[in-house]
Amino acid sequence: MTGFGRAEKAIGKKTFLVEIKSLNGKQFEILLKLPSLLKAYEFDIRNQLSEKLLRGTIDCTISLKQNGAAKPVVINTELAKSYYQQLAEMAESLKLDTGSILSSLLKLPEVVVPSTEIMDKDEWALFQDVVNEAITNINMHRINEGEMLERDLELRINNIRELQNKVIKLEPLRQQKIREGLVKLLEENVGKDNFDRNRMEQEMIYYIEKIDINEEQVRLKNHCEYFISLLKEPGDAKGKKLSFVLQEIGREINTTGAKAYDSEIQKAVVIMKDELEKAKEQVLNVL
Repeated sequence: MTGFGRAEKAIGKKTFLVEIKSLNGKQFEILLKLPSLLKAYEFDIRNQLSEKLLRGTIDCTISLKQNGAAKPVVINTELAKSYYQQLAEMAESLKLDTGSILSSLLKLPEVVVPSTEIMDKDEWALFQDVVNEAITNINMHRINEGEMLERDLELRINNIRELQNKVIKLEPLRQQKIREGLVKLLEENVGKDNFDRNRMEQEMIYYIEKIDINEEQVRLKNHCEYFISLLKEPGDAKGKKLSFVLQEIGREINTTGAKAYDSEIQKAVVIMKDELEKAKEQVLNVL
């Protein structure tokens, strides 16, 4: 599910800002951006996020700023000496003033580097609270989206049920139309008195049984009821179950359409398929 969570807190002389964005995704994937101070804790932070967010494409950025103090740095003395010797020799050979070498030296790569400062246990515990606060905020977004998804999915299934009721009402008329159409076809091509009506009735019963859709309607009704009950069932991680039930609903709708031989029922089936596809798209967003 999509969402955004943010938390900011001062811990000692440091202020941490945690920002988490989530996009829909079947798996858990994370892009984590950390300041150097937290590099040693990357694995722990990833675990903390995965345990609470479960699924989706997660973009987490953690920023750090020092409160009222310069960012701690370290001068790489050995590297600076090596650079200085080479620069001094070059300046001497070119008969240049060596007075400005120091300012140039400090700009060279890896001479001035961030401090390797680490967090103590108390700071780490407080920092975890900041991450948890951001996670709580993003999950609030996800809960709100989940409620909207539930309403939309329920609407789609109820639309399918209404269309199914229409199909059930049309079924007796459909069978009568099929019967009349076959009799008319025989009379026009064979003649009224040139076929055995008893045999025709037997064949008619056999044919109508083959295209009967009552069993499909019973199963479709049960699948829709189960989907709604599953949707309202407490608990997480039911997206796969919902997806499976939608597949079963689709199977019954397709069979109904294949057996229908009726334009009005076919129209209802087309709309049912459209509602089903919308439901399938939404279920992809469910954990």
